[in-house]
Amino acid sequence: MTPEEIRRARAKAHRPRARDFAVSHGIPEAALLAAHVGPLITRIDAAPDRLMPLVAALGQALALTRNESCVQERTGQYPDCRIGQDAGTVTGAEVSLRLFPAHWRHGFAVVEPNARGTKRSLQVFDAAGEAVHKVHLTPESDVAAFDALVAALRLPDQGDGFSAEASVAVMPGAAPDAARMLRDGWKDATAQDFDSLLAGLGLTRPAAYRLAGPGLARPLDPAAVTQVLSAVAADGITVQIASGNAGCLQIFEGRVANIVPTGPWINVLDPLFNLHLRTDHLAGVWLVDRPDRNGPSPAIEGFDAAGAAVVRISAAGPEWQALAGALPGLA
Repeated sequence: MTPEEIRRARAKAHRPRARDFAVSHGIPEAALLAAHVGPLITRIDAAPDRLMPLVAALGQALALTRNESCVQERTGQYPDCRIGQDAGTVTGAEVSLRLFPAHWRHGFAVVEPNARGTKRSLQVFDAAGEAVHKVHLTPESDVAAFDALVAALRLPDQGDGFSAEASVAVMPGAAPDAARMLRDGWKDATAQDFDSLLAGLGLTRPAAYRLAGPGLARPLDPAAVTQVLSAVAADGITVQIASGNAGCLQIFEGRVANIVPTGPWINVLDPLFNLHLRTDHLAGVWLVDRPDRNGPSPAIEGFDAAGAAVVRISAAGPEWQALAGALPGLA
């Protein structure tokens, strides 16, 4: 669709959310925003080393990161960040992110007037036009800081076109004798080393867990994710929930309380934290004894049918270990 065709179609169907509209019309979400660049939508520099320090000046905001099957939203303060060439961190008590700058390709500042006021957001997309991370202002956010950010990061090119590029990561075939090398390296690997170990062996996480065997990774019934969220809410266990995409991993740490199933979705609907998870997309769920210097650290990891990570839930302490160990295995 050309930008003009997108604008005409959107004018006829303005109620659907931007992502839903884009999917129904077979276009990237970023193309929808690009088609409306003008007084209310501005192209901005998406480089996180420039963007994130200015986001911290907004005060309270809502951080949103999603993949096809899981949406995580956290309201709070963006702390100072550390951004390197290959990776970065935003580590705070409220908003915590792991950033991978190569995927932060297209940025937009969006102003949306409506009957209840004006919504403002910053939205970042990858080369294919898929959302990487979004920052939504709240009533407590500093609007002047938002305006200053847009002025500082506004790009010279404010064209309305969008050309999507492929963003497909190719994993090489597994190394010979990968199973033995995996088990040998597993126990001594830190969380960061573990990713490097798998990459060196040419293994995705689901493939590695199948090779590792039941002493290190055990397949679970997909219903275990709903079960564990309900259990940690009932028992008041502090958990870590990580979800995201190739460009951004968002991490919540704390207690959850209000667990609400809605059709295929399981939702956490707490005042400052929301999670929306499509349980019918969970093609593989594993209980994994993740490498940790501090001892056993079981985590529940869910993957979709393509083997892409959907969500990871973990915690510490004997109560969590007992809960995780009692989860139902795959029949």
